Amino acid sequence: MRVTSAIYCHLFVCTCAAMVSTATAQDSDRSDILVADFEGETYGEWKVEGEAFGTGPAKGTLGGQMHVSGFKGKGLVNSFLNGDRTTGTLTSPPFKVERSYLTFLVGGGGHAGKTCMNLLVDGKIVHTIAGNNSQPGGSEELEPAFWEVSELMGQTVTLQIVDAATRGWGHVNVDHIVQSDTKPKLPELARREKGFTVESRYLIIPIQNKGKSKGEIQVFVGDQEVRKYGLNIATSADTTDWYAFFTIDAYKGQTARVAASKVTEEGFALVKQSDTIPGEGSFYREPHRPQFHFTQKVGWNNDPNGMVYHNGTWHFFFQHNPVALPWGNMTWGHATSKDLLHWEQQPNKLFPSTMARGACFSGGATVDANNTAGWGKNTLVAFLTDTGAGEAIAYSTDGGKTFTWYEGNPVVKHKGRDPKVIWYAYDENDKPLNDAAKKLGGHWVMVVYNEHPEHKRNAAFYTSTNLKEWTEQSHLPGYFECTELFELPIDGDEKKTRWVVFAADAKYAVGTFDGKTFTPEHDGKHQVHWGPYYASQTFDNAPDGRKIQMGWLRIPSPGPYNQHFSFPHRLTLRSTEDGIRMFAKPIKEIKDLRAKSSKAKSQELVADRPVTLPVNSDLLDVRVTVEVGNATAIELNLPGRTIKYDAKTRKLNEAPLKPVDGRITIQVLADRSLTEIIGNDGRVFISGRGPAKLDATEVSVNAIGGNAKLVSLEAHELKSIWNQE
Repeated sequence: MRVTSAIYCHLFVCTCAAMVSTATAQDSDRSDILVADFEGETYGEWKVEGEAFGTGPAKGTLGGQMHVSGFKGKGLVNSFLNGDRTTGTLTSPPFKVERSYLTFLVGGGGHAGKTCMNLLVDGKIVHTIAGNNSQPGGSEELEPAFWEVSELMGQTVTLQIVDAATRGWGHVNVDHIVQSDTKPKLPELARREKGFTVESRYLIIPIQNKGKSKGEIQVFVGDQEVRKYGLNIATSADTTDWYAFFTIDAYKGQTARVAASKVTEEGFALVKQSDTIPGEGSFYREPHRPQFHFTQKVGWNNDPNGMVYHNGTWHFFFQHNPVALPWGNMTWGHATSKDLLHWEQQPNKLFPSTMARGACFSGGATVDANNTAGWGKNTLVAFLTDTGAGEAIAYSTDGGKTFTWYEGNPVVKHKGRDPKVIWYAYDENDKPLNDAAKKLGGHWVMVVYNEHPEHKRNAAFYTSTNLKEWTEQSHLPGYFECTELFELPIDGDEKKTRWVVFAADAKYAVGTFDGKTFTPEHDGKHQVHWGPYYASQTFDNAPDGRKIQMGWLRIPSPGPYNQHFSFPHRLTLRSTEDGIRMFAKPIKEIKDLRAKSSKAKSQELVADRPVTLPVNSDLLDVRVTVEVGNATAIELNLPGRTIKYDAKTRKLNEAPLKPVDGRITIQVLADRSLTEIIGNDGRVFISGRGPAKLDATEVSVNAIGGNAKLVSLEAHELKSIWNQE
């Protein structure tokens, strides 16, 4: 409809103040021109379409809305009329650009192109801005903003306020639109945006480490929002702790825009394109940075995700906050390796809010060798939890370089998270799931953490023949987060196998699995990992049948990255006097990192007379075998570390460990910030902290309280995987 009421509303009122007319007058002396202050009962000559804007300005907060603040006077444009479900547009009459800046107040939803105000010339958008909210919570406060419009001087333009969103934060608030020659002195923290043509590899962002994220950054390419993160942008170069980066070279040549809230002008100026990351010359040279464990360049990590071998490459995805050191903004980071030792960090792959509906929580990946989903043979398929939506799929047909979000997501809706999908191949004892499964010779199995009124916290098992349609089959109570299922031979005998269910807390059960139901063959759970080891995963589709695991080590770092990952280790099932147990042992490839080795001869280990080996590096793989004899304890000393086996309590540090034939073996991986201790060839695997870089001169082993026998002692100095040493 068109509102034509003559009621006085201060719209398009030119100031009556006298203008400076001397020949020496500067533009900055010209008075401001009020375009609209929305203080009237109607919108005057503005054209209203749809229902969202009503017949006139709102008088502040509307029914069912959080408190609205930050507007000027008593009225404003507020499209929350009857809630977020209503839509519409509010378009100004044409007016001439007569000043260098157009200033205004804006708030509400942050949905680009859907809850926004546009400036149009000849019907084409030349400037646009949205509110700053899209997630639950947020604030209804309007914030000052402006466009520089000097390039449009003398041209006729129109303003269009748009509400085309119908879900959360599906409304926009605008007030007090003014033309001015004075560049607005915005509050120190305000919403700002700028456009650019993508020419470089990265968009770099200065980060200030200060508690919970308070601001937000959005990146748009064309009309599409491609990144959206909560963060704290540094106020200046002096307050910048490190630089985050978005890899944007896939959009080269395209028009883009970056918008940020709660950011200073000086801080926002540091958000820019670059072919390098400030500080990257120091990455992997920091004194606390591990040298043979993978760490991401910057930001937070937690769970390993999507671990899979595909076409000659090991893919390691991980939970990642690329713009802060604390947890948040869950994204799938990505690294690849050809040898499980040397890793190359790739651009991030799965993104919250712009790709997923919510955050990209944990999940696994597999290879669809038989094209069961129809995306092509050997498609790389990732499964993850899209928070608030369900279990989702993203797939790659180019070897993991890019991923497509499956249009049928979510594929499973339930109360739970962290899906891991494997292929269950039939043998002569299996009954096919259906005719399709019979033809394929097997079916897909998803194990996923689930919360259920009857089964409480449990591992749920689903089946499918096409990866898209899933049938719930069974539940295994007592499991929480990041569960997975895999089969292992016992003592290396491929004809004698068991299935294992493994969960985030590193507890596991051994049993049988018939393609639908897992049946434990013992009470309770067993444990192989000790220390701050959590949320591990194994590589799917490994080429040699090995089951290789990596876990999140909940060990902090001062930056520019935070948290750690374990060294890859191989899982096996072995017969012990206690029954079938899992063993975890560093992968054999670690031998390829050896730079120098030294060994001690077998000898008596007399109490308090340690045997030593010289070393010149703090990066070590140390291995010792001792016959305990009548010693009460055995101590292994490495630079900055003491590992103790208590013969009385039969504990290696905190982990229970019984001698085998009177002997114990200890392997220690000593890296900067990290220590991993492996007892009795993998019977226990203990993760813990380690010192930062230090001078190293020797390792030693000592018997305490009695004599023992040193069977072997080896110290292997290791090379950095980052080629820095």
